[in-house]
Amino acid sequence: MSVDSSTWPSLTLAGQPMSSPLKDVRTLSRQMVGHFVENVIPCGTLPVDAISGDVTTITRTCLELAVSMLDGQGIPQKLQRLQDAAAGWAREGVPIDTIHHSIHEGFQMGLNLVVSNASIKDYDNLVDGAHMVVQMLDMITSAVSVAYVRELRAVVSEHHTAVHTLTSALLGGHSTSTMARECGIAIAESYVVVAAAIPAHRDEGNPALDRQVVARRKLRRVQAELATRCGNSALSLLSVDGGTILIPSATFDNEGLDTLVNQLSHAAQVGITATLVQATPEQISNAADQAHELLDMVQRLQAVPGMYRFDELALEYQLTRPGPGREYLGSLLDPLDEHPELLETLQRHIGNNLNRQRTARVLHVHTNTVDYRLKRIGQLTGFDPSQPSGLWYLRSALVARTYRTT
Repeated sequence: MSVDSSTWPSLTLAGQPMSSPLKDVRTLSRQMVGHFVENVIPCGTLPVDAISGDVTTITRTCLELAVSMLDGQGIPQKLQRLQDAAAGWAREGVPIDTIHHSIHEGFQMGLNLVVSNASIKDYDNLVDGAHMVVQMLDMITSAVSVAYVRELRAVVSEHHTAVHTLTSALLGGHSTSTMARECGIAIAESYVVVAAAIPAHRDEGNPALDRQVVARRKLRRVQAELATRCGNSALSLLSVDGGTILIPSATFDNEGLDTLVNQLSHAAQVGITATLVQATPEQISNAADQAHELLDMVQRLQAVPGMYRFDELALEYQLTRPGPGREYLGSLLDPLDEHPELLETLQRHIGNNLNRQRTARVLHVHTNTVDYRLKRIGQLTGFDPSQPSGLWYLRSALVARTYRTT
């Protein structure tokens, strides 16, 4: 970063160089760092050796830059030292707001020292000095921000590659102990294997917008929310349409998993449907296949968005297996072939967890119409959807029917 200081004058206050209060950079830097530790830097943000060494050195560098500029000298070639430090802090996870807050606190302390003996006669020089302080602050914060963001992008890219590699290995059933060590990611004792379906956002159908851009933004929101809720513990392979997420079993209880899907749906601005299967690392490959088969079944049933577990739908899942039982159950709904509105009503009613009001809203009909159609379904098929036994057969038939033509 090049800075032209050839036009900067040497400024004075009360007959002394404006930089005079800042000349003892070693003493002043120690005072500033002590102030940072007590009032700015959150407890535990930086290790003690970093505070005593790196932070003190960088504070001294900033003071030397300020003295040089106030004295009208060329800028020392020390910006690289600031940028190197900023890159290191990014890799260590030091929040950038803490860094910038410390910089501004340091400038405030230094400015207070500089103007402490000023009088009204120094007004013009104070104005010039204020302009120069703004330029210094802009130069330093820009240098720090550029280096921090550049390094953070590199760190994120490295972590993303490591996560992708390890997740692919787990899903592929390959040995992962060596790979986990190389990636620096610990493997949990067991995982919740989640298969997720992310429907299209409403803006993806807007001809005035780029569909791919809208879809990618949706995916980034989901990934950001997942990182917020799970940190680095969750492993995922996601596309704009969905994918697989591996969450350590100890991360959430059942209620927490339901909440997670709701939070991801809120971030995506669409209703996400997900299914889960518990598995050890060695079982993940088969568990993922099972979770996606279960997700396919839930989608065929047009179930409402949310989290579905294997033990909740084990019977329906078994009905998807090929055989004479599936063929027989699938044929039970043949009498509805000539009445598509009845078949749609049955699908919606079961998909909405038997909520008549919700089914009526989706179909844009009165609840009495839903009741009439359900009664008519019972007459045509011989199975009354208002009775548990009849509903069981109709639900099973609906599951089997969706697989008859595949």
